[in-house]
Amino acid sequence: MQVFKFGGASVKDAKGVRNVATVLETTGPKQKVVIISAMGKTTNKLETIISLYFSKSKDFSLAISELKNDHYEILDELFEDRSYPVYTKTNYFFDEMSIFFDRNKSPNYDFVYDQVIGFGELISTSIVSYYLKSVGFDNVWHDCRNLIDTDDTYRDAEVNWENTQQKIFNHINKEELSITQGFIGSDSNNFSTTLGREGSDYTAGIFAYCLNAENVTIWKDVPGVLNGDPNVFENTKLLEQISYEEAIELAFFGASVIHPKTLQPLQQKEIPLFVKSFYNPKNTGTKVGKGKLISPLLPCFIVKKDLVFLSLSTLDFSFFVEENISEVFALFHKYQVKVDLIQNSAISFSVCVDNKFKNVDKLIDIFKAKFKVDHQKGVSLFTIRHYDNASIQHIVKDKTVLLKQSYKETIQFVTV
Repeated sequence: MQVFKFGGASVKDAKGVRNVATVLETTGPKQKVVIISAMGKTTNKLETIISLYFSKSKDFSLAISELKNDHYEILDELFEDRSYPVYTKTNYFFDEMSIFFDRNKSPNYDFVYDQVIGFGELISTSIVSYYLKSVGFDNVWHDCRNLIDTDDTYRDAEVNWENTQQKIFNHINKEELSITQGFIGSDSNNFSTTLGREGSDYTAGIFAYCLNAENVTIWKDVPGVLNGDPNVFENTKLLEQISYEEAIELAFFGASVIHPKTLQPLQQKEIPLFVKSFYNPKNTGTKVGKGKLISPLLPCFIVKKDLVFLSLSTLDFSFFVEENISEVFALFHKYQVKVDLIQNSAISFSVCVDNKFKNVDKLIDIFKAKFKVDHQKGVSLFTIRHYDNASIQHIVKDKTVLLKQSYKETIQFVTV
């Protein structure tokens, strides 16, 4: 059997939903688990709704209505009239979301986020499932919260592999076409959890591992894995094959085509991963698996923007030693601040961090009690794998470099 994953861009409108059926017709609809993200920018809009809820904004209800209308526009293009049960199911999920907001007493943003954000996936998969049935593709819709068990680390939950494998084995029929969500799971108290932003790819890896799938295919709006994001870098080229190790390195440094956690369960069972264009399903795309490190061998460019550069030094000019570093990293962990780059000297410690959870300002105030702190927001971290002089000059041209770090096969620059 195979695992397919379609991202939000591939189901952003009615045309995209129809194209899912075209891909399944081309590849064969049976013996597949199809994992689908929220439609288009739905996740971003739900994040806005959550922010409006916490700020008690008068625009809160309007934002929910607008999101519902977005989905109704897609439904009305796909179905002849509103008697189809998919309308009832869509209304049910929007009602559930409203009920949660009405009843919620928790001030914990991360908890509220996870209870709400997954409605995008639940609605999109329902729409796709009903549409596929309407054009002759029998399928079974599954609520992934009943299949993936996690801990209660909201917004970045850890998978309980033993429980998850048992549930997937018990509920998924390998002979059928199964439709389910990426990104979401549930904890031991049946509260919804998420696997981190862009976690739908990881969901595909989880299902493939648990079902011993033949392969995984991630369907994108690009021809495969390119040697740089075409929205950022010019003249990007297709990578035909990448080893698991190389793909993990690229993902670790921030390449957005494959989620970093996706590859490890696939590598354990040597399950190949394909990245293909949903516009051209017959094209070969990129294969990730055993074999060549990377083919063709090209410099690969990665950029992470809007990061924060922190430089810490001791107030008395004493050495910045293991005790200091241990304390700093404990605080990074406590405040869920992801470290992307580290450099330390005898009296200072510099890091480039992601402010995804908006906790860096709190952390800076804590650091100032014990260290001298310099910081700069809005920096970019460029990474080049398999670099050469030409690729380096291309990146640093017209930029101010705050920090440079190089080692075998990889060079990184923090720039403004």
